[in-house]
Amino acid sequence: MRRPGVLAVVIAVVCALVAGCGPDLSGTKVRIAAGLNGGVYDKLAEALADAWAAQLDTERPQIQETHGSPDNVDRVRAGKADVAFVAADVAAADKSPGLAALARVHDDYLHVIVRADSSIKSFAQLRGRKVAIGSPDSGVEFLSKQLLKAAGLTGAIDRRNLGLPEALPALENRQIDAVIWSGGLPTPSITEKVHTVGLRLLDITDLADALRATSPVYRTATIPVTAYNLPSPVTTLVLPNFLVVPTSMRDDVAEALVRGLFDARDQLVKAAGAALSIDVHPAIETAPLPLHPGALRYFRSLKD
Repeated sequence: MRRPGVLAVVIAVVCALVAGCGPDLSGTKVRIAAGLNGGVYDKLAEALADAWAAQLDTERPQIQETHGSPDNVDRVRAGKADVAFVAADVAAADKSPGLAALARVHDDYLHVIVRADSSIKSFAQLRGRKVAIGSPDSGVEFLSKQLLKAAGLTGAIDRRNLGLPEALPALENRQIDAVIWSGGLPTPSITEKVHTVGLRLLDITDLADALRATSPVYRTATIPVTAYNLPSPVTTLVLPNFLVVPTSMRDDVAEALVRGLFDARDQLVKAAGAALSIDVHPAIETAPLPLHPGALRYFRSLKD
């Protein structure tokens, strides 16, 4: 008479250990708002889509090429994307409810790049110069505007909306004087130009306090000499990136996605070196954006 009860316990234990007894996500469709083709967001999204499709037995998520973080936030809010890579400062500036984070993922470092033979030694000397500030509606453009505001240079430079693939050749050919960029360490295309053209990075120590005052997500960091064979370390800002979802996402779906993210870390690192900074311990640090309840359930399960 007691065998059905014992059997139920056995089944429950097996289900806890076997992925196949997890939530049924077979009909779930996921759209990932990434970024420009070939960028870090795009590379990570492609690897994550492969991993989620295999892990969750779902249709491979659709990757959306976008302009960057501001565009990604708009897509999630409009119901056009289910998951998005978003720079933390863009997420923090969006005050409307309805967004939550799955996790903090990789960190980006602010780069202010000039030619090694340039006379420009400080950010203030960019006044009146031609400066690439990132693609239109990108996270780099958003950060560039905050940086220019902190330096009192809003409207005082010749701004060029160029992404890194266009900006570096323009800098090499002296069509522009500087490039503002936010990315991982090292950024491969910058490393290449360091060796072929000769580049320097500007230190922004004098702007750090003003920038941190504009958003709680900015932190001071150092780009070491070894990153780009620099003559000396450079003080800059480090900026986290979040995986963002709508608060309306089902808890079981959110939990499965964040679990899949960390299970796929090795695949993500192979896709983009920036994924080396993906770590489960700082991943819960998504303030001021709240963690999705499903993601929170995953992180709590690690302590059980």
